[in-house]
Amino acid sequence: MTYPRLRNLREDGELLQKDLAAYLGVAQTTYSNYEIGEREVPIPVLIKLANYYHTSVDYLLGLTAVRKPYPREGE
Repeated sequence: MTYPRLRNLREDGELLQKDLAAYLGVAQTTYSNYEIGEREVPIPVLIKLANYYHTSVDYLLGLTAVRKPYPREGE
């Protein structure tokens, strides 16, 4: 599976792969492999990225075109 939205969001924010890798606590090569689909993104990492970009995991995975996150429980 490829994750084109990870790259698009990163580039839209003018961030480098090393910036996101540092945020996630992984090597730059690991993050690069996430973007190109060489490595599956673990669920906790997807959640952290969704929170970082203020979107949903569904958006990151390409399951919805709606970037706005879902309401959280109790909101």
